[in-house]
Amino acid sequence: MGTALLGSLESGVIFAIMALGVYLTFRILDFPDLTVDGSFTTGGAVAAVLIVNGYSPFFGTIAAVIAGIIFGALTGILHTKGKINALLSGILSMIALYSINLRIMGKANIGLLGEDTLLTQVQTASSGLGESLSKYSIVLFVIVLVILIKLIVDRFLDTEVGLALRATGNNARMIRSFSTNTDNTIILGVALSNGLVALSGALMAQYQGFSDVSMGIGMIIIGLASVIIGEAIFGDRSIRRATLAVIGGAVIYRLVVALALRVGLSPSDMKLMTALIVIIALIAPMMINNWKDKKKKDARRKQSASEMKAHLEGGKNNA
Repeated sequence: MGTALLGSLESGVIFAIMALGVYLTFRILDFPDLTVDGSFTTGGAVAAVLIVNGYSPFFGTIAAVIAGIIFGALTGILHTKGKINALLSGILSMIALYSINLRIMGKANIGLLGEDTLLTQVQTASSGLGESLSKYSIVLFVIVLVILIKLIVDRFLDTEVGLALRATGNNARMIRSFSTNTDNTIILGVALSNGLVALSGALMAQYQGFSDVSMGIGMIIIGLASVIIGEAIFGDRSIRRATLAVIGGAVIYRLVVALALRVGLSPSDMKLMTALIVIIALIAPMMINNWKDKKKKDARRKQSASEMKAHLEGGKNNA
């Protein structure tokens, strides 16, 4: 496997964690949460600051998740208790987090090269197991981690709380009639979503060797692209299939980006390409369904015409 392809696979699997968080709000809660752009950076900022100050990378990563949960919960509170529009709540949190992330980091960029991170620890632990295994140690680690997170998310969404979360996104008025506090389920869902996003940000900062205040810009689009591409290719007939599709969509997205860069597309055009990918992924299923419906209608029309012709010919013969 080439270095570029391996790097795209590794980053794609890390982004898959963020995409699972976006899936929770975008599909399960039907909540357009733009906090993602800020909480992704928060995860990287918290992890980077703690690591460079001598704390354990594991502790730094867990702290990043907690920070993401807190800021996600604040977005949910703005919407439910402050009665602020869901989209506007996310925008306000995203804007506030830009300044908060700068405060956390103390500067615009923190380097992690030479620091002990979770991923360097994985490489060190696998170094004695052979060169080939050491080369793929990071991708194997993040794949196992993503599968574990997927199983936890699947299991959680099948619990009583998870079912209430799904029902809130599907029909909030109905679930309120069963005395469920939808405000709490929304806050919980947005908090868990941003916890996953922050985890992805913490791992990405450790993977790329630095945390930057602008590293989260456009993450919501990447997350949506992963969800939409995954559902379009793999389907979403069940929760387990849908979460697997989201992971697959994130990996495919990163591979498409790597291919685009390889054929000469400028890195400055990546955001435009991402937008085009999302547009195509949204429009293509509708166009395919319309084409299938048209074919079915044409087939029924031809069948009706042939039956009518046969009927007329039968009537002439009887005459």
